[in-house]
Amino acid sequence: MGIEIERKFLVSSDGWRSGVTSSAAFRQGYLSNNANPTVRVRVVDDAQAFLTLKGKPVGLARAEFEYEIPVEDGLQLMELARPNVIEKRRYLVPHGNHTWEVDVFEGPHEGLVTAEVEMGALDEAVEIPDWVGKDVSNDDRYANASLSRNPGVPDER
Repeated sequence: MGIEIERKFLVSSDGWRSGVTSSAAFRQGYLSNNANPTVRVRVVDDAQAFLTLKGKPVGLARAEFEYEIPVEDGLQLMELARPNVIEKRRYLVPHGNHTWEVDVFEGPHEGLVTAEVEMGALDEAVEIPDWVGKDVSNDDRYANASLSRNPGVPDER
């Protein structure tokens, strides 16, 4: 079993763009209507596909199991997941000792830009870039599984 520990933030400016090292187009389909645990299929640049199971979050951590699957299987599973599909472009941006994942959402979530950072331990220090805004790590409205069920950009509270 793998454990995922991550923080998620809204992005407050375009300052991240100058640090991008790569990007990829992601489509993610959610195969269960229950947000906890989630069962997700992900297709990356139509070249790779993954099936991922994620447990219920406990703070910033949760169980994660991810398996590469044939692309054709991923595309067929994506169709089964409709309408619970999100599309985004993910940019990798190194900063400090971490590589941040900046997601620019497309389609019904256009206008939403988030940044995630994965950590090796709950108490790991993370240098927060100046282009990062509000911490939404514990706001379920910004979880990709929730977004797949709710079109639009969540209202800020």
